[in-house]
Amino acid sequence: MSEGNCPAPQHIAIIMDGNGRWAKKRHQPRFMGHRAGVKAVEDIVAHCVKLDVAVLSLFAFSSENWRRPSKEVSLLMELFALALKQQVKKLQKNNIRLQIIGDLDRFSAGLQKQIKQAQELTKNNTGLTINVAANYGGRWDITQSVKQLAEKVK
Repeated sequence: MSEGNCPAPQHIAIIMDGNGRWAKKRHQPRFMGHRAGVKAVEDIVAHCVKLDVAVLSLFAFSSENWRRPSKEVSLLMELFALALKQQVKKLQKNNIRLQIIGDLDRFSAGLQKQIKQAQELTKNNTGLTINVAANYGGRWDITQSVKQLAEKVK
């Protein structure tokens, strides 16, 4: 039971948007907003575990985000890799399952390997499931749906 005796939602989805605006409002570089976003996710995950939420989906990096300045994209990829490295053991310790969804082919080989290892380490965890949508978009969603449907028909 969640606070106030209302049942907790089983699935919460968050579109992670506005980090750059948050930083700009505080006269900080955009990257600081992204770092603050990572901290906010840590807090949200802790609350989801406390409230016994089953699934948390985070829409983190859409396919359109590749159009951002290359330096910002590079920093975002470094932040993604660093967050994975720092958090995967904590996820495992807290019985949290991590799934990264989206078209991962565009990420560096090193980041793809890191994602695969994190998912493999946490795949049997039975607590909160965190879905992180990375390099996702409408076309990717449609393509995945068609592939799944084709497999069922096959």
